[in-house]
Amino acid sequence: MRQPITPLLGIEHPIIQAPMVGVSTPALAAAVSNAGALGSIGIGASTPEQARQMIEATRALTARPFNVNLFCHRPAIADPAREAAWLRALAPLFAEFGAEPPAALREIYRSFNDDPAMLDTLLDLRPKVVSLHFGLPPKAWVDALKGAGCVLLACVTTPAEAALAEAAGVDALVAQGIEAGGHRGVFEPERGDRALGTLALVRLLAERSRLPVIAAGGIMDGQGIAAARALGAAGVQMGTAFILCPESSASAHYRAALKGERASRTQVATVVSGRPARGMPNRLFDEVGALDAPLPDYPIAYDATKALVAAASAAGCSDFAVEWAGQGAPLAREMPAAQLVATLVAELAAAKA
Repeated sequence: MRQPITPLLGIEHPIIQAPMVGVSTPALAAAVSNAGALGSIGIGASTPEQARQMIEATRALTARPFNVNLFCHRPAIADPAREAAWLRALAPLFAEFGAEPPAALREIYRSFNDDPAMLDTLLDLRPKVVSLHFGLPPKAWVDALKGAGCVLLACVTTPAEAALAEAAGVDALVAQGIEAGGHRGVFEPERGDRALGTLALVRLLAERSRLPVIAAGGIMDGQGIAAARALGAAGVQMGTAFILCPESSASAHYRAALKGERASRTQVATVVSGRPARGMPNRLFDEVGALDAPLPDYPIAYDATKALVAAASAAGCSDFAVEWAGQGAPLAREMPAAQLVATLVAELAAAKA
């Protein structure tokens, strides 16, 4: 028998605010958790000390459980020739803003799987919930986190990935459909992406796995939550729905875009970071995506993108801003996080009535 998601996570409502690096904040996570759902912070782009600060900042705002998200990608393989070719291809775009590309690129995000200091930080702080993206850490690390009292969630995009996560000993599966905004959680993107939709994936996992399934991708309201639960999901994870909350760190341009026509035509692109991710298209998707040069590994490619975004931003141009969003983006609502949680709960109750 699957364990229900609410007692497993120590929450009242089967709703998780997705851990969106660059958008999630301790204030957002705490507001969601204080409202009875599960707030999340993303530490995949953080050092262990930065992670400690974010966890402690969130704890200062809530005594309730919240989720801490990690990136478990395969570490990048540096290729100076490929990276130099990519920078040469980007040079004309930098020149438009009177800037030069960086002299070299770095692996800006360290994989959790290659960061024992991050493991030590988590074992010391013992967050209630830890979620894993892009893959799984070593089995011994899974056992250590569970031994420290952490509930482990693993993002999966296929039944095969779900089987690996279940064998590793995680407690629940986040079933990420192709509709979801942000980075795809595919374990091995070089082998392709089956691009399963949220509802199909939820149904497959509900039939094949003994673990609770959390639906993620395209869910924006109580009706969407009810639909996912009807197909076997124990709960949902929602990211784009929370971007317009005042507690998020989304920029004014990002918020305006989410309320405009670009929100209705999100796309999945690999060119932004080196891994497939869904966002609102702009010159970054179109012009960088059209470059004829080999793309460096994730997250090395993201270092180049961030430099280009910074150069454009310094010149007052937001045409290259990275603005992730899922296919349900036009349904986003602008309200405080606690009010959004209450609205979702009311909508879910009405849908079930």
